[in-house]
Amino acid sequence: MSSKSVLILLSHGTEEIEFATVYDVCVRAGLSPKSVFVGSSSQSAEDPHGVSSSTPEAPYAATLSRGLKVLPDLKLPDLAGGKKAFEFDAVVIPGGAEGAKTISENGDVQSLIAKYYADGKVVAAICAGVLAVKTSGIAKDSKLTSHPSVKDELSKDYRYSEDRIVISDNLITSRGPGTSLLFALSLVEKLLGPEKREEISGPMILSDKL
Repeated sequence: MSSKSVLILLSHGTEEIEFATVYDVCVRAGLSPKSVFVGSSSQSAEDPHGVSSSTPEAPYAATLSRGLKVLPDLKLPDLAGGKKAFEFDAVVIPGGAEGAKTISENGDVQSLIAKYYADGKVVAAICAGVLAVKTSGIAKDSKLTSHPSVKDELSKDYRYSEDRIVISDNLITSRGPGTSLLFALSLVEKLLGPEKREEISGPMILSDKL
């Protein structure tokens, strides 16, 4: 088991495949992933289930883009402003139009992503989640990719690519649900090396082309 850990952001409307694939592949690689719910405003104590407090009968849950409900490990206010927010080795931003909008517009998230990038930690974003790269003000003029639906919002400030995966220093970006495995494996390789990526790929019976 690696001592490295990964923070995965999610909100209402986050894309299921992108979130779950990264979480799953991280566990397979021996990384320690933690999901954190992001509400609609900075320092938001917004409860993803719509109730004021968590109970066994109504725990906090994020409703993802196709209706899947996920119980996050943490809420953003649990991290905001504290050392715990920066104990992870990477931060991951999944897509899904609604979730990506909420995440990318959250001021605490913008500060967190900017700090991770400045410290040389891995920032990984996929699909519309790449918008958070822009709103955080990081990696200007770097090469990146995203879901085609947000290309126009990124092309002015970045060297836009239609490659399935783009790695620019400590920034990893990818395109959408169909590239989620490639995205997750690229994250593993960045954190743990190519040998670990190869080790976990075999039992997953992957296609030769991702």
